Amino acid sequence: MNIPCILIPALVGLICGILGYLIGKMASKGNDSDLLSLQADLDACRANTKNLNAKISSLEADLAAKLNNASASAQSFVGKTTIPEIAFDAALAATVFGKKIKKDDLKIIEGIGPKIEELYHQAGIKTWLALSETPTEKSQTILDNAGENYAIHNPGTWARQAKLAYEGKWKELKDWQDVLDGGKE
Repeated sequence: MNIPCILIPALVGLICGILGYLIGKMASKGNDSDLLSLQADLDACRANTKNLNAKISSLEADLAAKLNNASASAQSFVGKTTIPEIAFDAALAATVFGKKIKKDDLKIIEGIGPKIEELYHQAGIKTWLALSETPTEKSQTILDNAGENYAIHNPGTWARQAKLAYEGKWKELKDWQDVLDGGKE
């Protein structure tokens, strides 16, 4: 009877081994199908990414072409733009200043005399509008390049004064110049 006592645990062990093997096999088949499913998803994502990258490249090329066209249009348009001319009222200017004023006379600006006006003309700045658009740094450079007699001048208010003159705001310009000292505040 000793044999059946040994046989029962051996038989139970064998059955457990077979069941464990079958359960493991079934579980691994589920993982294989999951892996296959994940691989299919990954392949689909790669294909989608490739399509999206192609669309991005196409859109970037379209954008670059449109920017080039817009730049060319803007450059051709820039040459055609004109700043509206504000009418110069010499009579009003003469009434406010008490003397005859010529259009685009830079000497009307407090701090600019005939020699500085000539420097500006040599630099291509011949109108009130041009002076109003000239940065203070550029004005100072023009003066500095002309020598120490000119470098001592302060052009900080000249552009704003020129703008008032260009816009025909004579009373405002005259009132402001009354408080300026040689073009300096």
